[in-house]
Amino acid sequence: MDRRSFIKKAGMVTTGAAVGTAPLAAPALAEDMPTIKWRLTSSFPKTLDTIFGAAEVMAKAVSDATGGKFQIQVFPAGELVPGPQALDAVQNDTVECCHTASYYYVGKDPTFAFGTALPFGLNARQQNAWIYEGGGQQLLDEFYGNYGVVSMLGGNTGTQMGGWFRKEISTVADLNGLKMRIGGMGGKILAALGAVPQQIPGGDIYPALEKGTIDATEWVGPYDDEKLGFYQVAKFYYYPGFWEGSASLHFMFNKAKFDALPESYKAILNAAAALANAVMQAKYDVKNNTAIRSLVAKGVQLRPFSREILDAAYDASFKIYDDLSSTNANFKKIYEPWKQFRTETYQWFRVAEYNYDSYVYAQQAAGK
Repeated sequence: MDRRSFIKKAGMVTTGAAVGTAPLAAPALAEDMPTIKWRLTSSFPKTLDTIFGAAEVMAKAVSDATGGKFQIQVFPAGELVPGPQALDAVQNDTVECCHTASYYYVGKDPTFAFGTALPFGLNARQQNAWIYEGGGQQLLDEFYGNYGVVSMLGGNTGTQMGGWFRKEISTVADLNGLKMRIGGMGGKILAALGAVPQQIPGGDIYPALEKGTIDATEWVGPYDDEKLGFYQVAKFYYYPGFWEGSASLHFMFNKAKFDALPESYKAILNAAAALANAVMQAKYDVKNNTAIRSLVAKGVQLRPFSREILDAAYDASFKIYDDLSSTNANFKKIYEPWKQFRTETYQWFRVAEYNYDSYVYAQQAAGK
């Protein structure tokens, strides 16, 4: 469902004016449009207001646009089902939809990583471009269709931090045996370098780090990480999170339930998801500014990953992708066009974006 269809059928505006605090304009719905009530389970706790809040933004936009006829009730992780089981709940029709990170389900198939992030992959703008206009949505639709769900982008964190460590990490050898909470494909990459990845939901990370069950953890970035309190038990905060040059979240809808909706309601869901996608990124870009300063003031030690670690992780990543492509037809089908898009968008971004950013950041750092 494209935006033009939405505008024609729902009378809504999805331009820049809608990507703020202004509510979406209510369309002139026919009186016989159905009243629908859905439930959405989030993979995130309510305390993480930015990432959890994207589902609330979407649900409110849908309600506003339909005059309250289409209601989606949002539940935090654990209230209906555990966060990591959100996709399963949609598949088996326990709920009609969820808000989750696709890469949480790489245990089902590593191809799920593409929806969220591959290490050394795309930044937030590039990820949006690939999915919205670069053929990614069609590839994901075909793959997710095997699991009985329809997906829509539902937020992005931007480039993430590399996480919290109890001790400094300078060489690849320092990763050997290190127990780290990390999700998605990043865990496979770190395992190739000797680390021991752990899958732990967001709300359970702090106790594991405090008790020493894990030696390190990553989550998102300064705003969420400060709320979760990791700085109280691990002082070394590394960057960048090379496993997530961006991280897309998705709304996933039970395909049978979605297909049964009126076309106008499908269009409204599409526009409301796009609004949530833009708002989440904007919120993180604002809130992380303040949070990183607050963390440093509390004694947190910022550290860049060494070139040795980055180079080893980069080489391991693309070896794993090649290996997966040779054994997994689903992965190969998306990886080949994704890699071509990555090559081409990197070439373009190096021309203008990279040179502009590098210059103005250097000037600012020099105090000019």
